[in-house]
Amino acid sequence: MHPMEPLRNPALPGNPPVGGGNPRAARNDDFIDLGEIVATLLENKWLILAITAAAVALGILVAFTTTPIYRADALLQVEEKRKGIAGLEDIQSLLGDKTSVTAELEILRSRLILGRAAERLNLAVSAEPMRAPLIGNVLARRYSGDTPADAFLGMSSYGWGGERIQLDNLQVAPALLGETLTLVAKEQGAYRLLGPDDELLLQGRVGEAAAAEGVQIFVAALDARPDTRFSIRRESEERVLKAMLESLDVRERARLSGVLEVGYVDSDAALASAILNEILNAYLRQNVEFRSAEAEKTLIFLESQLPLLKSQLDAAEAAYNKYRQTRGSVDLTIETQSVLGSIVAVDNEIVALQQKRDELRQRFTPEHPQVVALDAQLGRLQARRGALDRDVSLLPDTQQTALRLKRDVEVSTLLYTNLLNSAQQLRVARAGTVGDVRVIDGAVTASRPVAPRKALILLLSGVLGVLASLAVVWAKRALRVVVEDPQEIEKELGISVYATVPHSKVEGEIARRAARGAPGQGELLALSRPDDDAVESLRSLRTTLHFALLGSDRGSVLITGPRPGVGKSFVSKNLGAVLAQAGKRVVLVDADLRKGHIHKEFGLPREGGVSDFVTGAADLAAIVRATPQPGFCVVTTGQIPPNPSELLMHPRFEALLHALGEQFDIVIVDTPPVLAVSDAAIIGRHVGATLLVARAGTHPIAELEQAVARLGHAGVQVKGFVFNDMDMTRQRYRYGQAGYQYRYTYERS
Repeated sequence: MHPMEPLRNPALPGNPPVGGGNPRAARNDDFIDLGEIVATLLENKWLILAITAAAVALGILVAFTTTPIYRADALLQVEEKRKGIAGLEDIQSLLGDKTSVTAELEILRSRLILGRAAERLNLAVSAEPMRAPLIGNVLARRYSGDTPADAFLGMSSYGWGGERIQLDNLQVAPALLGETLTLVAKEQGAYRLLGPDDELLLQGRVGEAAAAEGVQIFVAALDARPDTRFSIRRESEERVLKAMLESLDVRERARLSGVLEVGYVDSDAALASAILNEILNAYLRQNVEFRSAEAEKTLIFLESQLPLLKSQLDAAEAAYNKYRQTRGSVDLTIETQSVLGSIVAVDNEIVALQQKRDELRQRFTPEHPQVVALDAQLGRLQARRGALDRDVSLLPDTQQTALRLKRDVEVSTLLYTNLLNSAQQLRVARAGTVGDVRVIDGAVTASRPVAPRKALILLLSGVLGVLASLAVVWAKRALRVVVEDPQEIEKELGISVYATVPHSKVEGEIARRAARGAPGQGELLALSRPDDDAVESLRSLRTTLHFALLGSDRGSVLITGPRPGVGKSFVSKNLGAVLAQAGKRVVLVDADLRKGHIHKEFGLPREGGVSDFVTGAADLAAIVRATPQPGFCVVTTGQIPPNPSELLMHPRFEALLHALGEQFDIVIVDTPPVLAVSDAAIIGRHVGATLLVARAGTHPIAELEQAVARLGHAGVQVKGFVFNDMDMTRQRYRYGQAGYQYRYTYERS
């Protein structure tokens, strides 16, 4: 294998900054960075998938546990009555007067119609079994047995399907109106009624009326397991009508068609049809009653006049017969009969006009043209009647009396007969009245529920899940003020980034095996996978390390980090391995006397290390241990001391570094985090160069600045940074091919 050097080395003099400059700086500030968006989405792909999956799961739960809603539909036809406009009859059809259909739409929604339907179906009273949360309704809908289902998991108070209750009457005190009462089924048709706070109101039996505590109840039928609970309620008329109005849908199918679509939705398919049919029946009855109302009023008026006319007729006949008996048979002459006929005809016309005027006066004022015209006709008839009276006055007294009595009989008979005929005709008309609306299609409930629409719910839940996850990612991205770009370190701190180490999946597997307690000797990425991209980046750091040590009389390098978990130990041990592979004599000193763990990666014991040398318990030859990589040795921490900082300040520790520097080409010192303890600042004064390891997406820039300042206060200058664990896939999306990619090509022969 022949490794190829990287195209750029950030530490070489004259080279541009890492990555050849900031690609984002060359872009328009207003340009939408699609690469950054894609990179952020890929980085949070598991979070997006988790939130979306949770939203879809919630949608499935809602879709399959929500009570289905059914819709009943019917069709009505309204014979629209258009208003006539005098002189415009020929163009009346173009005016499009829809007052009749619009009025019928409002009548169908009125309290008059809905109230009649609610009263006939007793909708103010509701009774249903209590169901277990979430699964109760689902299991009950799927149950198809003839008897009540057995209790699920011993929860006998809930209904699990097949329960039936018929509540014919429920009257409650005003305080309990709208409150949920609990009916508990007992053995042999007995039951107990509990109040809103589970207090006992009464006990009763099926088929028997019961009353107590302001409650009257009659349970006609009850089929349920003992201890099954039912929720019963008596609603106010206002709430019942409001609920019915919300469930009712009335609209005209097409403009000017006169055909109305009427729909009603309910969770009970059979009840939806029953309610809609009852609404239609109440509407038809109302329509017929309205059409026959005028005939009814006229008939009442005529029936009130018939007894009066009958008594007048009887009195006139009695007077005429009595006069003839006292005077003997009196025959009217031809002239007298002619006058009598004229008088009778005029009187009949006067009475008819007077009745018509009375009817008009019920609707119009005396100044109305029709009333004025009738008054004029009555005036002419009364003038003619006066002329006939003068003709009668010229007749003999006997003829005048006979004529008057005979006239009374004739007029009364004619008026009574006409009035009787009119009343009979109105009775027939009232009985045969037909409304101007008719039902085309009766109420039919669809076999499939109209809600919930499961496919739509699942689709919307998925879409909302994606949107919610994107919002979370955006919020997370907006709140995270960490360094993800090595260029930002160079720009803000003015310190070079010597190497950018990409994320390694293999190293993650090695770390997981080490966490399980079985790392195995030589379990180093540089040894097990020397062609890994992370190792290649450390090889580039090997080259630049020469320039970091220029001008120093010490060949030692301190590697630390601002906080734990940034990968400083990973960089230290693998850098030592690649330096040894290049022919250097390298020793790695684990100076983390608090939590050092490098000995585990090499399968070495902790004892016999730095602390033992400083305390004089071991000499240099005893603490330097070889590794599987030739030329690479390790000095472990030794026994964990109670005073790590004091040991590191001891002259023997400085002597240790001096002795190792004479024996090896490179001494790598792995120290604790600089912001956690002062150990790194103590050791930094005794080494040739100090490198800070920063982890991508972990530190705010202020944290790195503080770490540099902490070392600077101790007189330690940070030579450069190692930017660790960078997601190169994200970088390729973010910057294209101009990112910080340290890749090497191998040719196998």
